[in-house]
Amino acid sequence: MIQASAILQDADIDVEPKFEEKLQELLDACHEHIAVVDEDMIRRAFRLSYWAHRNDRRASGEMYISHPLEVALIVARDIGFDDMSVAAALLHDVVEDTEFSLDFIREEFGENLGIMIDGLTKIEGVFASRELGKAENVRKLMLSMAEDIRVILVKFADRLHNMRTIGSLPRRKQLKIASETRDLFAPLAHRFGLFNIKSELEDLSLRVIDPDGYYEIVKGLKASKGERDAYIAQFVGPLQAQLEEDGFAFDIYGRAKNIHSIYRKMRRQNKPLEEIYDLFAIRIVLQSEGKQGKEDCWRVYSIITDLYKPLPERFRDFISVPKSNGYQSLHTTVLGPEGRRVEVQIRTQEMHEIAERGVAAHWKYKEGVERSDEEMEQLLSWVRELMENPEPEHATEFVRDFRLNLYDEEIYVFTPMGDLMTLPAAATPVDFAYQVHTEVGNQCIGAKVNGKMVPLSHKLKSGDQVEIITSKKQSPNPDWMRFVVTHKARSRIRHHINEKRRKAVTLGREVWEKKAGRAGLEVDEQDLHRYASKLKFPNTQQMFYEIGTGLFDADELVEAIRKGEAAQQQDEEDDQPLQLQYESFVDAAQSSGQPALKIDGELHTDIATVYAPCCNPIPGDEVFGYVSKAGAIKIHRANCSNAPHLLINYPDRVVPVEWSRQKDVQFIAALRIMGEDRVGIVSDITTVISRNLKTNIRSITVDAEDGIFEGTITLYVSDLQHLRRLMERIKRLDGIHGVYRFEE
Repeated sequence: MIQASAILQDADIDVEPKFEEKLQELLDACHEHIAVVDEDMIRRAFRLSYWAHRNDRRASGEMYISHPLEVALIVARDIGFDDMSVAAALLHDVVEDTEFSLDFIREEFGENLGIMIDGLTKIEGVFASRELGKAENVRKLMLSMAEDIRVILVKFADRLHNMRTIGSLPRRKQLKIASETRDLFAPLAHRFGLFNIKSELEDLSLRVIDPDGYYEIVKGLKASKGERDAYIAQFVGPLQAQLEEDGFAFDIYGRAKNIHSIYRKMRRQNKPLEEIYDLFAIRIVLQSEGKQGKEDCWRVYSIITDLYKPLPERFRDFISVPKSNGYQSLHTTVLGPEGRRVEVQIRTQEMHEIAERGVAAHWKYKEGVERSDEEMEQLLSWVRELMENPEPEHATEFVRDFRLNLYDEEIYVFTPMGDLMTLPAAATPVDFAYQVHTEVGNQCIGAKVNGKMVPLSHKLKSGDQVEIITSKKQSPNPDWMRFVVTHKARSRIRHHINEKRRKAVTLGREVWEKKAGRAGLEVDEQDLHRYASKLKFPNTQQMFYEIGTGLFDADELVEAIRKGEAAQQQDEEDDQPLQLQYESFVDAAQSSGQPALKIDGELHTDIATVYAPCCNPIPGDEVFGYVSKAGAIKIHRANCSNAPHLLINYPDRVVPVEWSRQKDVQFIAALRIMGEDRVGIVSDITTVISRNLKTNIRSITVDAEDGIFEGTITLYVSDLQHLRRLMERIKRLDGIHGVYRFEE
């Protein structure tokens, strides 16, 4: 370590010129985006990182130092929190991957930077564990956030650069990282208000998970760019002239929506790209500040609605009631030229920076550290709420709640006293009650919304005033779990249900022990488990629960034991180690004949395979295999909606699978078709499929309304090329507006 200390103090290190230039680029970015910059600290952090990683290479073959440098640049340019975050970005892999210890970092750079590096090392451990889906690992991630918010900001930058350079990794690893990024990192970045980072993470994830879908949208957007730009100019022209005439200082431009959001809308609405019209938003950024800035936003809104007809149901005021991540803006949708809908966003420069850079911009604009700390507390309040009483036996529920709470749209409701509360969209009076206080939720028996009684399952809307009616005799109802959406409500109801169940199980065991004692029976736990299985109980806990609640008579158990009717029902397949299962299939396959699939790069036959009905893969689709507990290999498409869950939570069960040549094998696929409801259209479609392309149809459903039809055709195809050929031929028919693959 003496040598290392000398490195930090002596600049005489043989650094390649391109990295010296990159360091200067980093320092320039720091001075541009960060108020106070300790250049010496950043240079020392760079020298240590360069030396520590001097013998390391990335998967692409380039020197490893390129990665921490790029991460630090993202932190400086796109987040711009402080100089210590930049230093942490440079050092984030040093303790994890090199001989330098955390104590050395603390000694050379101070306790605060040491805490950040420790947090980053722990987070890296969570992802390296390959068990991100476990509740305990999500808790570790949140604990690191709660200790120092800058830890997660640096991790965002780290993940963004890894996604930008993911092409050098094996395909299987790419899918796992991309799924993890889309389902956890992008929503987290959204929650912290980092819009640009969130959008790029989503787009990069989509490019990996569904490259065909990604590049189809890219190609479509590129083809329509000229027309789109012309329309934006036509829309903006009169508006810009009026704003200039009224003396506003502003920037105005059209911004295309990110590819992932367009992709989601296409899938949600079952429409091709050409039928998605709101591909961009007009943004007006005013140079006004403070109170004057808010007033100017409303004045600009008035000018817009004078020029173009607004759609009242599409108006959102996030200035008076900001989102929980601090986002402020006025949103309105108007009818522009040719009757097309156009979304317009109006905000000040300060609001714009907060919208783009989230918590980092809060830090910049708040006067004094105390005000900034207050913002951070508010932004992290949901972290603490999620960490309260997560039931370990419900790890999957906990992780699901965590992810859902990241991305939910928000509504704003009022208490009877006029206090404002923020809840996720689709929240109910029960969610509201638990938000007020746990006991209010537990004792909730009814609710009034805007003075009228409503069911407890009623979905609240922004602006509602909610009054909860309580009774001390009431307790949480398990049926509430069907409609509550907040983690707090779900965890409290779940806790009550579990507590009630535990008491019933204890009572049931006591009843059984008394019955067994009177009958002179001595039965150990292993035998009890076998008897429970024979009597069709999943486990002894359920059996004792039903005895405790009176659903099952303990005398029946006594009788079964006396007659010796209980038999062992061991599920040996579930207990068998997964690796042994997999090896047995490989051994069986190697002795068989004609290959059907390539698994782990080798050809095998007679392996139990199942084509997942959730995505119906066909040859040509990018696929992976998932080894089920029963030993069969389920084949899923890489962009299957269930793929993220499997890739993130069960990476040890995922095996690489490729298609091999197969003759006379047919696969199920489905097409969604839309067009004009003219005479003979269905006959034309079936003729193309059945006669011209010799394809068998399994089923067809068609629904028509107002001269437009939509139909779903399920058919048998040999591979993806066959399916695409079908789609192209159907598109040529007169009156067909869209043909695309149906996912379900």
